[in-house]
Amino acid sequence: MLSCELLGDAFDRLADAQDVNVLLVTQNGSGEVTPYEFAEDGAEACLQGAHEKVRELGEACELYALCYEGSVDAEGDGVYHDAVILEFGQRGWPTYSAYSLFQGKGAGEQFAWADPQPAGELESLFS
Repeated sequence: MLSCELLGDAFDRLADAQDVNVLLVTQNGSGEVTPYEFAEDGAEACLQGAHEKVRELGEACELYALCYEGSVDAEGDGVYHDAVILEFGQRGWPTYSAYSLFQGKGAGEQFAWADPQPAGELESLFS
């Protein structure tokens, strides 16, 4: 659910021609959700900063979701398409990534996106 809400927020931003940057939400054991945004550096540094934040929170973080704007070669044909990249993990479970293709950044009601597609398992950020 946390991932779906984050993805919806990213789509809303894109439809309004706003940058997504790297958005992170964490949830503690009590269900409290805390949002973060990383935008001060380049995309890789921001993504690394989000990963470090999850590690820094340690036991206080039970699950997290993060997303950012990027591109993927969804067909494996060397053609890259605009996408929102999503990563989500829960303590004690595998961490996964997914992507959702989109078109029409800044097009408001004409903004379109595809259902998220799996992109594979990632190394867990939980120790």
